[in-house]
Amino acid sequence: LSLYRGLLGGGGDEGTGAGSPESPREAASQAGATAVTPSPPRRAVWVLAEGSQRVLESAARIDTLIADAERLGVTDLFVQVYRGGRAWYDSRLADATPYRQLLKTTGGDGLKMLLAAAHARGIRVHAWVNVLSLSHNKNAPIIQELGPGAVLVDRRGRSLLDYPNYEVPQPDRAYYRMGTPGIALDPGAPGVRDHIVATYAELVERYPELDGLHLDYIRHPGVLPLIPGSRFGVGLDFGYGEESRANFQRATGLAAPREGNMVNLSRWDEWRRDQVTQLVAAIRGRARQQKADLELSAAVIAYADRAYQTLAQDWVRWLEEDLIDFAVPMIYTLDDRLLRYQAERFAGRHAERTWAGLGTWLFATRPERAVEQLAIARAAGLRHHSLFSYDSMVEARDTGLLDGFATPATASIPGSEASTLTDGD
Repeated sequence: LSLYRGLLGGGGDEGTGAGSPESPREAASQAGATAVTPSPPRRAVWVLAEGSQRVLESAARIDTLIADAERLGVTDLFVQVYRGGRAWYDSRLADATPYRQLLKTTGGDGLKMLLAAAHARGIRVHAWVNVLSLSHNKNAPIIQELGPGAVLVDRRGRSLLDYPNYEVPQPDRAYYRMGTPGIALDPGAPGVRDHIVATYAELVERYPELDGLHLDYIRHPGVLPLIPGSRFGVGLDFGYGEESRANFQRATGLAAPREGNMVNLSRWDEWRRDQVTQLVAAIRGRARQQKADLELSAAVIAYADRAYQTLAQDWVRWLEEDLIDFAVPMIYTLDDRLLRYQAERFAGRHAERTWAGLGTWLFATRPERAVEQLAIARAAGLRHHSLFSYDSMVEARDTGLLDGFATPATASIPGSEASTLTDGD
């Protein structure tokens, strides 16, 4: 479980930037168009590929997941199928070792079995993919194909591939820590975007029954303490590979910053954000060509300003420009007041397309607190939510964590005809 998520949740051509034209949805809203009728409340759970349950590895565990999902009133499953460059599905472009192991142990394709079982109960399935994170997999196919230049480089010229034990090297280690130690891809490096888009296009093509694609780690990695972008010349950030810097110079006509010559920093920060945004746009464009009604969503850092400044993740723009259908800010916190502040902020302009990502694992021994947090998010106006994670909820089955969410949520939602979320909603 990511330290970064724990602390912050409580994830070519120039982009158009802040001056971009309004999206059709945004323009209609500002023109005073008739409000869209709210959809029924939706509840999701994240299901880990390598958690305690490993549901794709057993037909019996799939059956248990579906039974639990029905009891919980779950409408959507975010099922992790791509992590660290490895695939739990039939793939030629990713390392399909986990998939081949599934075939040996179960004799079948776990994702196909899960899709069939979920759809028989009216439950949607979204393929959850860790986009730019390779975890600790230095031998991922994308690195073998594109070389080490595909991996992010810090402002001092050090590749994440060379970080000892995937942590910040000395002497910086005395001051900084990786939020999530591991290898991360550079979306501004040649070939990275095309390889990722092709990988997920293959997934959608081979599993056309999928209801959605759920993007995680669609950002730069974080280093603690956080920095407010590169323009103050402090801290540690990423994206300084030679090819990425050359791409920036070709696109903008400006010199790219390097250690000892930190220039054009505001433009540099904008360009790096644009690379992530263009990756999201490319994934969506290709996926929608294959399946017009496929939902695209993203698990995002709950602090939108920090995500924007520090992690090259401009997810509010993704909503504004309809690059994703909905965002799930990971509001993982023990602090109920902080949760309320965040939820109330999200329940504004994009409330119907912003789901509360709740850290239920934090309350394994106090399940009533997890249910209280759901009530806070709903009272703030967030009608849809996702629980992290199914695996942790099963681990805490004896404490009543699953049972707590199987009962109706009684918090009312201002302005909504649906005031409760019950089993079967």
